Amino acid sequence: MEDKWAIKLTEEQYRICRQCGTEPPFKNKYWNCKESGIYHCICCDIPLFSSDAKFESGSGWPSFTSPISEDSISSIIDKSFGMTRIEVKCKNCDSHLGHVFDDGPKPNGLRYCINSASLSLTLDE
Repeated sequence: MEDKWAIKLTEEQYRICRQCGTEPPFKNKYWNCKESGIYHCICCDIPLFSSDAKFESGSGWPSFTSPISEDSISSIIDKSFGMTRIEVKCKNCDSHLGHVFDDGPKPNGLRYCINSASLSLTLDE
């Protein structure tokens, strides 16, 4: 199963999506993107986040207040690197997307900090 991802994805996308990596802050495709549209999973293309939920967090990664649907993502406890965080994955293909934190804006106070390499943007027409 993983072989198909190695063929489909770039080396960076594979490292991030299939091996739970991360990309550098402020040096990724969508951190400062202001385009309007829907962000999809780079692996399976399901819709994950709307640009309407995107905000500037200052973190250097694309940040969203909420997913398009709770049915599109799953969350698990991540205790790597001596920290406890909540990892966010694509519910359809189990691709690593990033993490969710409780320091976001109102009303829900959440910040979905997502790797650009795990996303593709379909622009609104």
